[in-house]
Amino acid sequence: MTHKVKAVDQRIDYAIILPVFFLVLIGFVSIYAATYHDYPQHMARMLIQQGLWILFGSVLAFILMFFKRSFLWKLTPYLYGLGLMLMVLPLLFYSPQLVAATGAKNWISLGSVTLFQPSEFMKISYILVMARLTVWFRQGKERSDLKADWQLLGLYALVTLPVMVLLALQKDFGTALVFFAILSGMVLIAGISWRIILPILLVLVLLLAGFFLVFLLPQGKELLYHLGMDTYKINRISAWLTPFDFSETIAYQQTQSMISIGSGGFRGKGFNVIDLPVPVRESDMIFTVIAENFGFIGSTFLLTLYLLLIYRMVRVTFELNNLFYTYIATGFIMMILFHIFENIGAATGILPLTGIPLPFISQGGSALISNLIGVGLILSMHYQHTLAKEAQSEKELRRSFKYQ
Repeated sequence: MTHKVKAVDQRIDYAIILPVFFLVLIGFVSIYAATYHDYPQHMARMLIQQGLWILFGSVLAFILMFFKRSFLWKLTPYLYGLGLMLMVLPLLFYSPQLVAATGAKNWISLGSVTLFQPSEFMKISYILVMARLTVWFRQGKERSDLKADWQLLGLYALVTLPVMVLLALQKDFGTALVFFAILSGMVLIAGISWRIILPILLVLVLLLAGFFLVFLLPQGKELLYHLGMDTYKINRISAWLTPFDFSETIAYQQTQSMISIGSGGFRGKGFNVIDLPVPVRESDMIFTVIAENFGFIGSTFLLTLYLLLIYRMVRVTFELNNLFYTYIATGFIMMILFHIFENIGAATGILPLTGIPLPFISQGGSALISNLIGVGLILSMHYQHTLAKEAQSEKELRRSFKYQ
C-alpha cells in the first residue's frame, strides 16, 4: 500500500501544481482585500464560497488526473453534447436584473439565485471535441493538401457554429472571442496551410479596419446601432478609445482601473491598502487590487507564475508525443493566454472591457472550476505518460530476467 501511494505521488507533476497553487492563493488574498473594502458585510460569505469552489475544482482536477486517454476519447462527444444543452438554459432561466447590468444572458439563474455560467464549462468540452476531431481527421492521411485543409476547416466550422450561435443569442461577445482564440490555436497546430490562413487573416483585418472606420464617422455609432449593435457594446468601445472623455459615465470603471494600477507604483502601497473605488474589482478588475497593493513587482511576479505554468504545459506536451494530448494542451494554453491578455489588457486600458475573468484569480466559481478542470487534464497527461513508462520498464525488466 505504501509503495502504491509513493508511486502515485511520484507521477504527479508538481511543476504544474505549484504555480496554480500560488495563483489561487494570490486570488484568494486579493478577493479578501477587495471585499474588505467594497462589501465588508458579505466578505465572509464570498470568501467561504471561493474556498469551496477552490476545493471542489481541486477535487475534480485530482479525479481527472486518473482518466486514461482512451476513456477521455470516448467521453468527449457526450461532453460536447451536454455542453450545448447547458448553454441553452441561460436563454430560458436568467435574471432580468443581471441581464440589465451586463447586457448578456450567459448565467443560469433561478429566481434571485445565480447558479453558474455554462459557457465556461463548454470551453473545456470544445477543446476536447476539437482535439478529437483533428486527430480523427488526420489519421491515415500521409500528407496534408489544400483540399484536406479546407475539409478540416469545414469540420471545425460545424463544431464551432452551434457554440457561436448560442453565444450570439446570449449576447456574450467576450466569451465568443475566447472560443475564437481556441479555434485559432487549433488551426495553427493542426498544420493548416498558410495559403489558406493568410487570406482569411487579411479579410478579418480589413473587416476590423472597416468597422472602426465606420465607428469613428460622425454618424457611425448611430448607423451601427440601427444595424443591430447593442448600446452597451458601443459604449464599451467608446470608453476604450477615449476613456478620460467619459471618465464620469461609461468609462468610469476603466479609468478608475487605470488610475488604481498606476497608483501602485513600483513596490505598491502594501497589502490591503486600497484608496480608489473600482467597480467589480473582486472579479473582472482583480488585477487592480494586485497592482495597487504590490505594484510593478507584484504584477511581474503574477505574470511570471503564468509564464512558468504555460512553459511547463508546453514541456509536458513535447514529452508526450501524443497528438490528442497535444491538441488538448494547445486549446487550454490558448484559452489561458487569451484570458490573461484580455483581462489585464482591459484593466490597463489597452483593450476594451469584455468581462473576461483572470484565470485562477478572479472571484467566481464557473471560471475557476473550469480552469482547474483544464489543469486536471494536463496532470492526467503527465500521470498517464509516467504510468506507461513504468509499465514499459517493468515489461523490459521481466523480459531481461526471462533471458537470463
